[in-house]
Amino acid sequence: MKTLIELYDERPLENVLSTEVFRPERTVFICPPEIASDQALHGKLREYFRHRNVPCECVFLSASLLDASAVEHRLREVADRYPDCALDIAGGTDAALFAGGLLCAGRDIPVFTYSRKRNRFFNIRGADFADDLPCEVRLTVEDCFLMAGGSMRQGRVDNAVLSRYMPLIDPLFGLYYKHRREWPRIVTYIQRVSQKEDHLLARGGLTAKGEHGGRVSAPVQALEDMRSIGLIHDLSVGEDAVSFRFADAQIRAWLRDVGSALELYVYKTCLDMGVFSDVRTSVVVDWLGQKPGPDSVTNELDVMATAGVMPVFISCKTCDVKTEALNELAILRDRFGGQGARAAIVTAERGRAPMRHRAMELGIDVIDLNDLATKKELRERLRSLLR
Repeated sequence: MKTLIELYDERPLENVLSTEVFRPERTVFICPPEIASDQALHGKLREYFRHRNVPCECVFLSASLLDASAVEHRLREVADRYPDCALDIAGGTDAALFAGGLLCAGRDIPVFTYSRKRNRFFNIRGADFADDLPCEVRLTVEDCFLMAGGSMRQGRVDNAVLSRYMPLIDPLFGLYYKHRREWPRIVTYIQRVSQKEDHLLARGGLTAKGEHGGRVSAPVQALEDMRSIGLIHDLSVGEDAVSFRFADAQIRAWLRDVGSALELYVYKTCLDMGVFSDVRTSVVVDWLGQKPGPDSVTNELDVMATAGVMPVFISCKTCDVKTEALNELAILRDRFGGQGARAAIVTAERGRAPMRHRAMELGIDVIDLNDLATKKELRERLRSLLR
């Protein structure tokens, strides 16, 4: 096979996987007119293949995928021009698949498909090269965005530096779990006494301005716990003042953010499991794959992982989960993962029944406070996402 024929699909993986596995000289996409004329999308697909080191010529031909006759006409044109071709029927509409059947009824063209459920290719007719072939492709988080026409930007955390903080993440989460009821007030106090940007020294009174005009007391026990695990140094608690020094600027950022302890813990647990191909935290996705600007459309994911070709989208919440958060997570999963992608919401609360019902409707797994009690339980819940 020198030419692969793809029936364009809204699910990004179905458009690129066979090209990567079988490495044809060219891939011809039979696609709707709006896709066939979208030069920006063509460029993004070519960029994806370059990123994956897959040399391939991409050709885009227009045909309504709801018109079997139009698709059959295009397929015959391609088969006439490139006799050494094969047809992938993993994607496309019912009409396009019917057109493929009409073509193959009169021509000896190899046909194959891919099963997400079994993660294998299958020979439909004459495609011995795809006969029960396991898919061994390992995607990165960035790959998932690129194949869907988006791009990945760095978020609040530089993932490249996280390796040196691994010994601190479990103790940080243990500290958070111990003080979780007071954690928002603890973070508020730390924010108030450390307002000088990029300054590691924090100093303030025994109380500080809280939310809505109230006051928050210095969380002395929590600060002592932070000192004991090396998050802060030089802690001093006097009769009317508190002072301490953050271990470094990254620790400062985490202790000033309510959600970081939970996000980092889920991230590290995913890494420690050893079953994911790639794991990232604080992932910012640009929907249109553009350079940063006023017209950019972006979202941030707390944790995202891949297992082979399966993306897993994870949102972490230290408070009650709102319907809006579930809807946003489902939209991101469907847009950049498609069929076969998984999504989970991790909450440090005991998930309420209405939220669980809405999550079930959207196909989102709920991992709640009970699952966070032990790392073994959290690992099992995360592992269940891959089943």
